[in-house]
Order: sequence, then C-alpha cells, then structure tokens
Amino acid sequence: MLLPIGDDNQGRLTTPIVVYSLVAINVIVFLLQLSGGDQFTLAYSAVPYKITHNVTLVPPGVRGALPPGTDESLAIRRGLPVPRGIPQEEGPSPIYLTLLTSMFMHGSILHIAGNMLYLWIFGDNIEDNFGHLRFLIFYLICGLIASLAQILADPDSIIPSLGASGAIAGVLGAYLVMFPRNRVRSILPLPFIWTIVELPAVVVLGFWIVIQIASQYTTMESAKATQGGGVAYMAHIGGFVGGLILCFIFRRRYPV
Repeated sequence: MLLPIGDDNQGRLTTPIVVYSLVAINVIVFLLQLSGGDQFTLAYSAVPYKITHNVTLVPPGVRGALPPGTDESLAIRRGLPVPRGIPQEEGPSPIYLTLLTSMFMHGSILHIAGNMLYLWIFGDNIEDNFGHLRFLIFYLICGLIASLAQILADPDSIIPSLGASGAIAGVLGAYLVMFPRNRVRSILPLPFIWTIVELPAVVVLGFWIVIQIASQYTTMESAKATQGGGVAYMAHIGGFVGGLILCFIFRRRYPV
C-alpha cells in the first residue's frame, strides 16, 4: 500500500485557501462529533434508508437486531442495525441536507487524518487551476455524487455514510487527468523497512482506484452473508468518476 506524503507544487500560482478552509472545517466538525457523541454522528450522517424514504428516523429493527452481547454504542459507530430500545436522534429537515453534512464528518482520528492528508496533498493544484469558488463547487458536487452512488448501491441500508472521502476522490480523479506526470512522494512499506519513493501520479492514483474497485467487489460478496458495516467504497468510486468527468468542465487552463 502506498501512502502519499507530498507532491510537486512548482507550478502552483495561488494559495489554496479553500483547501485550508475545508481542512479546518472538517477538524472543527470532528471535534463537535467527539463532544456530541454517537447520536450527533448518527443524526447528521447520510443514511440511505432515510434518504430514499424521506424520513428523519430509521424505524427500530428495520434490518434486524444486534448479535447477542454486542455493545450498543459500538454498534452505532460501526453502522450495525439498530434494534428496538436504542434512542435515535432525528436528522436535519429536510433529511436530504445530510448529503451535505455527512461530507464533513468522520468515524475516527485515522479516518479524518487520512482524508485530510489526501486533500492537503492533491487539492492545492486543482484549486490553483480551477480557481477558489469553482474548486469549492466542484468539491461539493463530487461529494454529492459520491453519496448518491453509495445510496444507489444499497438504497435500503441503514448503515450511516460519512466522511470527506467521496469529495476527495473527485479531487484525485481530476488530479489524475490534469497532472498524471507529477511526481508524488509516497511511503512504500516493505518487509522490515519503510522507504520513501517518488512515482508519477498516474501510478499512485491508478493503484488507489484499483484498490477501491477490488475492495468494492469484496464488500459486495461479504454483504451477501452479513449486514455489517464497512468502508463506503462505492462512494469512493462514484466520487472519483465524477471528478474525472467534471474536471473537463471546471478547469480554466491546461496544465503545462
């Protein structure tokens, strides 16, 4: 697995104020999640069942009950089916607003750290090319596309979907089209040692999307036997494809 830690910014002409602002907002919202607890997270995440049925509360026990002995709060964090007896927080009204709020929420410190790292590395060059406002619109649209892709994959799921991953996947898609030859510094974990390598963006991001597609296939196979939660790989794929296409509309100049 490659972990990007930096890229070539020699051609960047502007300060990526939108990227910096998005990182700050995501951190602030994550702190609100920590103080608000599981109910806050569940209320403002995008739950496919709520979106497709236009309800603010998922009826208790829709997808069965928890396995015996499962901790209730842990179940909510993992997106497992919620049985009768667990109070649920109502989401915003209309419930479709969770498609927006969920983009700024995360499930753990590692989740937000990984997402913000990718946004920090790859977002600045895209913002520089698109312009600040156009980049923000692009980012939000990619996030919406990602959420809708996840909902279409399982419209009756009550597993909460949250995170900036889908929107950032759109940024990666645009980066792959516009800066495929940019050198990306990445950590390559080898047996007994980690080393830093420089690879073209097409290799790093190409490897990333292959992993997402393979993981989505595995998730689909696993879903046939279990109702457990997991990473929303379909959102990653949807956001990435959206970014690939939308970059041709939003870019203002061709990279040199």
